[in-house]
Amino acid sequence: MPDFLNYDQDQHIVTLTMNEPERRNPLTGNTAVPELLAAIDRIHGDPSVRAVILTGAGTAFSSGGDVRNMLRQSTGEVSGMQIRQEYRTGIQRLPLALFNLEVPVIAAVNGAAMGAGLDLACMCDIRIASDKAKFAESFVKLGIIPGDGGAWLLPRIIGLSRAAEMMYTGDPISAEVAAQWGLVSRVVAPEDLMATARVLAQRIAANPSHAVRLAKRLQREAMYTRLDTHLEMAAGFQALSHQTEDHREAVNAFLEKRPPVFRTLDNG
Repeated sequence: MPDFLNYDQDQHIVTLTMNEPERRNPLTGNTAVPELLAAIDRIHGDPSVRAVILTGAGTAFSSGGDVRNMLRQSTGEVSGMQIRQEYRTGIQRLPLALFNLEVPVIAAVNGAAMGAGLDLACMCDIRIASDKAKFAESFVKLGIIPGDGGAWLLPRIIGLSRAAEMMYTGDPISAEVAAQWGLVSRVVAPEDLMATARVLAQRIAANPSHAVRLAKRLQREAMYTRLDTHLEMAAGFQALSHQTEDHREAVNAFLEKRPPVFRTLDNG
């Protein structure tokens, strides 16, 4: 079986392309989950990576779960406890891995993001979309529920009411509606999608790596910590940041009215 995921690095930016277009890049019934997890581990171990772009080959971002693969789960071929364990050791590892990845991830949604495909986009930090994209939390259409964290992620992005509408109807929304609801940051022509994602990734990568990584961690933890806990963590992260060479360079460059030269970008 060919690789599901293409891993391409250009300087400080990694592009991950889900590459099973003939099946619309499903996340089950193939090697998608272990390959995505391996890519995340690789990024974790590579300090030169400053930003990640995740996209899909072909006309879809990801169709989510492979419906044909669901037959074995509904016919009694496997027990309910076995299915539960398959979720816990399989696709449910993705939201945890992406949540804990300190490098920012941009989802460049080129086409349909359905079910778990939408949830995968929601696991990313920033979403931009082609005007051909559409989004659906479509699990109820198949008589199941968001089993990979979508019911936790989606309301935090678009709010409870709109998330409930998407979850309870399973109906798709267009890229334009997704932008209106705050699900995506912007909508662009299909031919401009990857270039737009690349420019955004470059803007992120141009900043001191430690500041971006710590800012992402702080933002993630703020989703469920108390204010006093958050402020204590912010104080610790800020103390680390104030003592870096890149912070000193940024302050000196500001005072001297010149562009900063960050050493960590040169040293990886």
